Amino acid sequence: MPRRALGRIRRQLTQHQRTTFLLASGLSTAGSFAGLTAKGWLLMEGSGNPFLLAANFALLTLPTLLVSGPAGVLTDRLGSERVLIRAQWALLAAAVLGAIAIPISSGGQQDALLLLSTLGVGVASTYELTARNKYVALLVDEPEQLGPYLASFSVIFNVGKLLGPPIGGLLLAATGPTLALSLDAATYLLPILTLLWLMAPHRERERRSAGGSGARLVTAWRDCGPALRHVLLFCGLACLVGFFHPGLAPLMALKLLGPSPLALGLFTSVIACGSISAGVVLQRNAQLWSRRPGLLLGGSTLITALGQLGLALPAPQQWGLAMAFLIGGGTASLLAGTNLIIQVHAPQVIRGRMAGLGQIAFLGGGGISGLAAAGLTAWLPGGLWSCFAMLGGLGAVLGAVELVRQGRMRLA
Repeated sequence: MPRRALGRIRRQLTQHQRTTFLLASGLSTAGSFAGLTAKGWLLMEGSGNPFLLAANFALLTLPTLLVSGPAGVLTDRLGSERVLIRAQWALLAAAVLGAIAIPISSGGQQDALLLLSTLGVGVASTYELTARNKYVALLVDEPEQLGPYLASFSVIFNVGKLLGPPIGGLLLAATGPTLALSLDAATYLLPILTLLWLMAPHRERERRSAGGSGARLVTAWRDCGPALRHVLLFCGLACLVGFFHPGLAPLMALKLLGPSPLALGLFTSVIACGSISAGVVLQRNAQLWSRRPGLLLGGSTLITALGQLGLALPAPQQWGLAMAFLIGGGTASLLAGTNLIIQVHAPQVIRGRMAGLGQIAFLGGGGISGLAAAGLTAWLPGGLWSCFAMLGGLGAVLGAVELVRQGRMRLA
């Protein structure tokens, strides 16, 4: 292709840089979930030990609790673009490790390398998400565009979450594990090339924190104001009683749809469709909902709770899938809504640390919720259905109280 034509394409992509960056992030997300699926199959097929599958997911998510704070501090000190580019290179390196583990190792050594690759992806993705939340504010031309653009990432994430696993399975079956994981690693090149060659952010807008006590996480917590502190605390509490479905999804699918191999795929797809639908609604009404935190978060918690209570009722499978759709929509609105509110309304200088605090609320509450739900399922006489009823009841009370007390609150 002539150099002039390449230059024209590059200028067009730069002119529409928000869409370019969004699509690159979406393709990378789909590749990430495809790689996670391929790794999970390899770990189970090689050893037959379900603990390795659980460890693979834990190594992807648990580092967030430890790394989110430092990631936010580093983003605010060094600048979001620098941290974002470094995080993307780290994601590529971790994915390449998973790809080369197949031809150079076998048995327990291969399992260890695959788990190490997942750990690297988990740590690097925490820095990537934290820096990206602050970076997107440098891509919009007007402040009013930030809310809808932030909400768009929730939609693209859930689309990637929906498409990634089947893509990973098809690549694994058609090409084998090495090429499947190599293609997963290659998708990380897209956001790297986009950031290096196609972005023209408003770098002059970014405000960085100075060193010393002003750069600490606790300073951001203090300076964000009582309204945003309440948003973070409420999100953590809501996740504590309503965000256990990622950990219990296999059991929920088994009880609701039976032991068919397609049951888990169908169940998670329905939840993902609910998440995508909620993300689209939030994206189209971002300006309105970002100013009404009590209404948005209280309503999201109540919708999730109604889905849980609905699953506790004896009903046909179609009813259960409808309730799973509600749970997907409610939890997506809660998580994306919290991120939207804290990024739009926090001072620019602390947005990296606010993204870190948001991740701690999401995964801290969700992690404890998963453990609590598993314990209640084993302890209560009715098992999983009694767990749905108890946690759904608590979530309904929490959401209703938030709507009554904070439903009329408006942020400037």
